[in-house]
Amino acid sequence: MYHIPVMLPQCLDGLMIKPDGTYVDATFGGGGHAKAILEKLNDKGSLIVFDQDEDAQKNVPNDDRIIFVAQNFRHLERFLKFHEAENVDGILADFGVSSHQFDVAERGFSIRFDGPLDMRMNQQEKNTAAKIINTYDEANLQKMFSQYGEIINSKTLAQTIIQQRSLKKIETTMQLRNAIAGCVRGKEYQYLAQVFQALRIEVNDEMNALKDFLEQSLRCLKIGGRLVTLTYHSLEDRPVKDFMKHGNFSGEQQKDDFGNIFRPFKLITKKPVEATEEELKLNPRSRSAKLRVAEKLVNEEIRR
Repeated sequence: MYHIPVMLPQCLDGLMIKPDGTYVDATFGGGGHAKAILEKLNDKGSLIVFDQDEDAQKNVPNDDRIIFVAQNFRHLERFLKFHEAENVDGILADFGVSSHQFDVAERGFSIRFDGPLDMRMNQQEKNTAAKIINTYDEANLQKMFSQYGEIINSKTLAQTIIQQRSLKKIETTMQLRNAIAGCVRGKEYQYLAQVFQALRIEVNDEMNALKDFLEQSLRCLKIGGRLVTLTYHSLEDRPVKDFMKHGNFSGEQQKDDFGNIFRPFKLITKKPVEATEEELKLNPRSRSAKLRVAEKLVNEEIRR
């Protein structure tokens, strides 16, 4: 197992698992959440798990009730139809990067190790962090660091990268750290973490994938089915919150022809749930996690 699953009891409570139900773990990773879900299912229950990282498949248990889909969760609807599970009882998504990915230097996710600037969740994709660093123009670099890293001096950072790469191609995590050392504002670790976060989100198109997933999850859940999400920064949490509340990402109320407010979900958690002090001691990774739970109210087919 790659890591201790975050807020495991709260996730299971949120899913409100029926022993004979059909469930989805959209971010399988080390399999910790999935293992606990399987323990609550009987022989008629089933679990479909998604992960685009090939390494995750090694963690799939030998269990006839589980189906592994080696795809990004943005393809949720297509593969649930393929496996004849178009309407499921619950969907869980932990949007955090697995500890395994951070701990393997060759993946390039972590500022702790020197390794190639890769950061691809799916090793079959062609876009890498190195490609972005060495080919994006100043405007696109600035936009990426400002939008996805919320970096205050994103313009200076972009200009520095352009200047440094003109001297020598930036191909490793340590070369990037050295190239931007003069740009650091505030705590070095936090600044670099924001830079790496922005790159990772861009490489994997994470924000668009998240929105695709949320829209499809509403269509794939049965009425009364539960959506349980774990987010780790405001860029993820904001669209989750807006979609659960309004069914869109603008945060605006939608009304039908009769003036009734459209509510796609009943919010089971009015405010996000955070890890307990006990869990924080055992699992520091849970520190920034926010758990949200919503129950589907509407028939998406009628709405469309």
